[in-house]
Amino acid sequence: MNRRNFDLNLLRVFHAVYAARNVRRSAELLGLSQPAVSHGLTRLRLQLKDPLFVRAAGGVAPTAKADHFARFVEAALRTIDVALVETERFDPARSDRRFVMHMSDLGEGEFLPGLMGHLQTVAPLVRIEAMQLAPADVLPAMEQGRIDLAVGYLPQVSGIEHQLLLNDRYAIVTRKGHPLAGQVHLARGYRRLHYILVKSHAEPAKALHRVGLESRILLTVPHFGVLPEILARTDLAAIIPLRPALRFARSFELAIAEPNLGLAPLKVQLHWTWRMHNDPGHRWLRETMAALYAENPRGGTRTA
Repeated sequence: MNRRNFDLNLLRVFHAVYAARNVRRSAELLGLSQPAVSHGLTRLRLQLKDPLFVRAAGGVAPTAKADHFARFVEAALRTIDVALVETERFDPARSDRRFVMHMSDLGEGEFLPGLMGHLQTVAPLVRIEAMQLAPADVLPAMEQGRIDLAVGYLPQVSGIEHQLLLNDRYAIVTRKGHPLAGQVHLARGYRRLHYILVKSHAEPAKALHRVGLESRILLTVPHFGVLPEILARTDLAAIIPLRPALRFARSFELAIAEPNLGLAPLKVQLHWTWRMHNDPGHRWLRETMAALYAENPRGGTRTA
């Protein structure tokens, strides 16, 4: 079978005949002539190399292959119908659309609990897939349609639509009772610390390099997930955004200080391509994220 040249109209013909079990009635339902439906069935029989329907009392009966094929045809037609409807409007209560979003593990902790709790009530069948891409891969993934939305502090992503969700700033986190806890807000304190560096977030490494503390890095990890437990059990420190630091401190015995490290505030934003700007489902998800998290919800703008 040449899938590229397959006529999808034949699926509608098959589905109508399968449901009606009668060629004449299915033709009436489709608004076609009976010969047109018969011709369509003949083409599909040749494609699938199966009779599909055999004569039976009152009409036709499906073959075993037709029964098997029908399940996939019904699912495909339902998907197409939903897609056509959602180009005009989006009903979150009924949609089972899948949205793929880039976000770091910090972003997952910040946004997914609240988002999924909200969706459970208003959009129980909507599916979210979160993934973390390398920074250089985020923009190509959006342009290629592999992800719908990118969420986070992404200074390397430019030239596409964006909306500010929230601002954050950096802090140094240590365990409560750390020997230097009372001095971390001062240069003489944070310069004496040993650090954990998280490779998925570049700004802390820049700060440590700027103040000449690269030699004080004793542990490098790829993600933030293990960080709070290590901090709580050692005298190591980490530079992380304040909001997740406060979240970690609710579960672990951690202390937070905010010295001047020369790091600019973080702008945590939604990013998307112009192709998705007017898609009703995509717009609904952006508006939902903004309503849940944005400090000053506004429409998206294009970055410079």
